[in-house]
Amino acid sequence: MTLEAPGATFSREDLQELDRRGITLEDARHQIELLLQPPAAIAIDRPCTPGDGIVRLSENEHADLLRLHHEAVQAGGCQWFVPASGAASRMFKDLLASLAPPPPDRSKRKKPVENTALTQFLQEIRRFAFYPDLARAVSGDGRTLLSLAEAGEQRPILEALLSPSGLGYADMPKGLLPFHAYDGVTCTAFEEQLVEAGPVVRDSSQRCRLHFTVSPEHLESFRAVLEKVRKRYESQLGVTFEVGFSVQSPSTDTLSLDLEGRLFRDEKGLLLFRPGGHGALLQNLHGLGADIVFIKNIDNVTTAQRNSVASMWSRLLIGMLVKVQRRTAELLRGLESNPETGPLNDALDFANGVLGCEPHAGIVASSTMRARSLAIALLHRPLRVCGMVPESGEPGGGPYWVRGRDGQVSLQIVEAAQLDRASRTQRKKIAAGTHFNPVFMACGLRDHNSEAFDLPGFVDPDAVIVANKSHGGRDLLTLERPGLWNVAMAHWNTIFVEVPADVFNPLKTVNYLLRPEHQGSGG
Repeated sequence: MTLEAPGATFSREDLQELDRRGITLEDARHQIELLLQPPAAIAIDRPCTPGDGIVRLSENEHADLLRLHHEAVQAGGCQWFVPASGAASRMFKDLLASLAPPPPDRSKRKKPVENTALTQFLQEIRRFAFYPDLARAVSGDGRTLLSLAEAGEQRPILEALLSPSGLGYADMPKGLLPFHAYDGVTCTAFEEQLVEAGPVVRDSSQRCRLHFTVSPEHLESFRAVLEKVRKRYESQLGVTFEVGFSVQSPSTDTLSLDLEGRLFRDEKGLLLFRPGGHGALLQNLHGLGADIVFIKNIDNVTTAQRNSVASMWSRLLIGMLVKVQRRTAELLRGLESNPETGPLNDALDFANGVLGCEPHAGIVASSTMRARSLAIALLHRPLRVCGMVPESGEPGGGPYWVRGRDGQVSLQIVEAAQLDRASRTQRKKIAAGTHFNPVFMACGLRDHNSEAFDLPGFVDPDAVIVANKSHGGRDLLTLERPGLWNVAMAHWNTIFVEVPADVFNPLKTVNYLLRPEHQGSGG
């Protein structure tokens, strides 16, 4: 028995596999439709800039926002949320290239280009926190790490660092790599998240709750590190950690097609499923049951003695979230309790001036009752307050005003891959951007009645990216759901706040660990 779907045919075994993963037939068909007819690139209306979509806080506002943060976290319900499944292989891309075998026609090649990243890595090798571990891994036969590095003998060093027979860093998640060292004791990115979160989200009982989304194969490794370091950091910070872990649900995986539009099957004839991307983590966020969640990436950390700026600004963003939530609740209760005399104009002004919901023409032209319902719909949404860093050339998404299919303009975080760079007009608007997204945001997950929002109901399910990938040497098309903070939050209310560049300390390559924000001792 087979079942026809657009551009593909599902067998009985396929249907059983879909059911096992929790993917409905309707969703599978919709995925195929999107693969065959990809959505148009997002057309931005204009970039968000200070005074036009990006708020600049004055120092006079800090005290009140810090007070609101304190009140909120003391009451409990605030969590730190970190996507931590990112693989370290991309960090070591330049080093892995030097381990790749030469092409068979090497004699016909031009003189090889120097791998400057590898040269820097070898020259500065003593400055990495993992240097002692690497030195032990290459010891033997009278060789030392330094002698090999000085002689330019890169292969034994790289194999000891990256291969499974050595430290195996290429196959590890970023979160479990030693980023920093304090008095000879190494500290992973995972540990630095514990240190940074502790003072920010601890409640009145000194409980500190964090949640990490990880790959299934690394779950036990994260748990082992936590148990190894828990007592040390709890004593150091005066907190009790409650740390949860979750993995990406198989129901968020996506199908692939071959270049002829047929379902892509592996060597055994089975459907090929691929992880759907960070946008799929919405289910993990939805399952927390938290009131407020602060989100940042696993590798966006710095040394303990330098994290005070990020710590303060995470408090400020949570405080601003609480401030806006309280005003939103006040307006919603007024609209609900007084259908005819409720604060309709105040609500529309607030949605427009604070939440960036430019009034749709339909609202302005509607009757009072219709306008009231539309105003409630605008306000009754999850809220996020997102830190935005001044543009510095780092890759990533940015804040834009985007016009939706309904004609309404809203504040959105848009990834570079979603933009229409073929359009000259769009390129000019992109070039005019002044800020980018460091993934540094406070999110409110409950409404004015303390009811949890149904987060999947605020997703734009059609805003996906069709990517060209390969499997087993065969080309394929697959769907990627842009980040949790992109289309998964497309219909949230959003506030962008300018934050200092010091809150953003990314780790794109291993040599970023040589930057000042990742160096130092003590703490």
